[in-house]
Amino acid sequence: MDPFCGRGTTNLAARMLGIPSLGIDISPIAVAIAEAKSVSPSPEEVIKEAEEILSSPGEPGDVPQGEFWELAYHSEVLRQLCKFREALLSDCASPARIALRGIILGALHGPRTKKVPSYFSNQAPRTFAPKPKYSVSFWKKHGLLPPRVDVLEIIRTRARRYYGCTLPGVKTWVISGDSSDESIVHVLEDFRSSVGTPCSLVITSPPYFGMSTYVADQWLRNWFLGGPAQVEYRTRDQLARGSVHEYVERLSRVWRNVGKVCERGSRMVVRFGSISSSPIDTEAVFGFSLTRTGWEIFRKQSAGESPRGKRQAAAFCFTRASAASEIDFYCIKV
Repeated sequence: MDPFCGRGTTNLAARMLGIPSLGIDISPIAVAIAEAKSVSPSPEEVIKEAEEILSSPGEPGDVPQGEFWELAYHSEVLRQLCKFREALLSDCASPARIALRGIILGALHGPRTKKVPSYFSNQAPRTFAPKPKYSVSFWKKHGLLPPRVDVLEIIRTRARRYYGCTLPGVKTWVISGDSSDESIVHVLEDFRSSVGTPCSLVITSPPYFGMSTYVADQWLRNWFLGGPAQVEYRTRDQLARGSVHEYVERLSRVWRNVGKVCERGSRMVVRFGSISSSPIDTEAVFGFSLTRTGWEIFRKQSAGESPRGKRQAAAFCFTRASAASEIDFYCIKV
């Protein structure tokens, strides 16, 4: 189980090992990407779905306007993306459509290449969407116009790359929800019932204290999933906001919730750290979060420093705040 599954790396690893798993995340973007890693359509099924959507009659009814959109995407590329957006918002239930949605989210923006295009956008970082004002200034300064890429060919290439091999058909659940909310317990219990055994291993990494930019940093992908066509700044429902005391309490609720479907002796491995803009005593905060949760630390080791964001930020010639040193905590259910 991963109560902060993000893009589903833990769940994909479990699937490759033939282990049933459950992933939970509060971000619709993370859930959509994680879901794409839980399905197994053939590349041909994904490609056929994409072709049928683009060849369907009618034009998209909601195409964003403005200088940012004119410079971010070629007009024909944006039209096709909007057509995909409306079709997938209307129906994204089949494995092929879930996979297609994940492929488009992954290719929505990224660096331009000299050879075969891999992304739909003008020059941009891959892991986060820069804000419109800075993007427009950057593109104008460097004379960068949006390329007219072959949208279907990018989808074909990615479909064959990601779905061309067969993975074990084990049960993988990906749930949109707040792991600190008591209402999530019934989902955990349903999963335990479906696999017929208590959860024996939890592997996760919660949002570090002070992290609050995920929604804004992912605003383009959020738009594709039905969000507004402009940056949305909001911090509600984000575990890492508020005081350190509130953060510790919400983490504690997560550990208690997952513990309700774990038997005695189950293991939990948590990678935990802090960010430079909101430094905390990593060991003390994590230790406090385990108080009266039924989990105890039996081992810890340094995981080094996090390189998160450094490589991708280079695409726009600036650096992002790095995380401080991280620690892997190994816990046992008592």
